[in-house]
Amino acid sequence: MGRISLRSVARQAAIYSVGKCLSGLVNAWIHTVDCKIARRDPLGDPAMYGFKDPTIFVIWHEYMLVPTCCRQGCDLVLLASQSADADWIVGLGNHFGYSSVRGSSKRGGSEAALKMVKQLRGKSFVITPDGPRGPRRVAQNGCLYLASMLGAQIVPIGVGYERPFRFHGAWDKFAVPRPGARARLVLGEIMRVPKKVSKEEIEVLHKRLQDVLVDVTTEAEEWVEHGEKRDDEHPFYTTFRETLWP
Repeated sequence: MGRISLRSVARQAAIYSVGKCLSGLVNAWIHTVDCKIARRDPLGDPAMYGFKDPTIFVIWHEYMLVPTCCRQGCDLVLLASQSADADWIVGLGNHFGYSSVRGSSKRGGSEAALKMVKQLRGKSFVITPDGPRGPRRVAQNGCLYLASMLGAQIVPIGVGYERPFRFHGAWDKFAVPRPGARARLVLGEIMRVPKKVSKEEIEVLHKRLQDVLVDVTTEAEEWVEHGEKRDDEHPFYTTFRETLWP
């Protein structure tokens, strides 16, 4: 029993230390990247004055690095799975200033789901709708049910990196921008889900969410590939909540 406890303490210490080192490295790395954002609705950005809680930000798992890094001072929550692998993401997120809520659509049953909803009420958080195990770029409908129960709006985010490093052995082909390269983000229009929503409505909204995520991601990837300047582009950098004006 003691050995298990010691192993657990050692693991937590490792997660903390690695997270601290990685957060410094990632911050320095991202500051070399040319990051720009185009917002279809400025009030979907937590750095904008007038942003309202609760909001659910949805982004493909492979592209979560730059958006989460650049909005680390915006009082957001990171929704992570209950898997052991997610401990490392939570550890890094903590050093980025994110609090975390652990949840799963497949573990813990209704009691765990209700507990998760209670923890998230009134908060804005980040979700990767194709995580934690994929399939890649296929959105699950869990964020729609959460939006309905929490009265939250949904903001889809599309991201593209210029010739990124990719972990091809990972299920999502996780992407890391090259130092000095371009990164482009497209903030989609705000989606709203009724508080009382039927199964049929969820199916319609699910298809819409999938289509919108594909649309904004394609737009961001084509933008970063061609490198053209846009009239609606703005610098995207680390900042704090409600410090920018629309």
